[in-house]
Amino acid sequence: MGEFDLIERYFVRPTPRAVLGPGDDCALLALPPGQQLAVSCDLLLQGRHFLATVPPERLGHKALAVNLSDLAACGAQPLAFTLALSLPHADESFIAPLARGLLALADAHGIELVGGDTTAGPLSLCVTVLGQVPVGGALLRSGAQPGDLLWVSGSLGDARLALEVFRGRVALPAADFESVRLAMECPTPRVALGLSLRELATSAIDLSDGLLGDLGHILRRSRVGALLQHAALPHSATLAAQPPALRDECLLRGGDDYELLFTAPPARSEAVRAAAAAAGTPVTAIGTITAATGLVMVDAHGREQPLAARGYDHFA
Repeated sequence: MGEFDLIERYFVRPTPRAVLGPGDDCALLALPPGQQLAVSCDLLLQGRHFLATVPPERLGHKALAVNLSDLAACGAQPLAFTLALSLPHADESFIAPLARGLLALADAHGIELVGGDTTAGPLSLCVTVLGQVPVGGALLRSGAQPGDLLWVSGSLGDARLALEVFRGRVALPAADFESVRLAMECPTPRVALGLSLRELATSAIDLSDGLLGDLGHILRRSRVGALLQHAALPHSATLAAQPPALRDECLLRGGDDYELLFTAPPARSEAVRAAAAAAGTPVTAIGTITAATGLVMVDAHGREQPLAARGYDHFA
């Protein structure tokens, strides 16, 4: 199967919302008046961002999900995406489920594949997502204010726990392993929550490189600090059963959670909870933004511990 046969068979579909979709040198999209284009790009490399053991359907899902998560963090409505795909072989038994997982998530969010590229080479997927947001309405990392509450969606740490199982450092019962593996390989982008927070949150980021590292981006861009409540950090019963050092490593520095971390004034707390309930996504208040820069965590005994706001770094 050649390159263009592969594209035609698995990735070309009607694109009714795009002015021009796949088949030309560029896709064309028209934005409604008063809207800005939101663009994000993530590259997934085998051995760096995913393991060879990941089922291809989940890999297709994750390649798009991590990009939709970026749109969610900006409060942007997904519109379209492109896919650049490098494959060692044109293996239909791999490509078919990969495309199925990718396009199922695209359909769930009403987003169209409007172009891209394929080539022979090491397995990698690079998705670029395009979304729209009202002019001046995007959620940014730079808006947190002293006194704001710090919130996080969902649950933290399971993806990292799954990685530790794959590394042979942790053993879990089969059902628990499948649960944390699903968190690692098939994350849920919080798009509906991001849209609902656009009028409520003062800042936001998605958690890809660990809670401390991504919180650090908000603190630096907003020029504020934070007081983090360790006891409030949401996590699964499976992670809670792990030794404290491992549990904290997964919770604080694990990465691959793809939850939303955001800030909002305390007066908006009920509105935040209502928006989260409408989006079908649990949220938890885990701390407070402070005027003094730096990050401090309050442990289970009420003791304050300064922390370095650093997460995963590809080149560290």
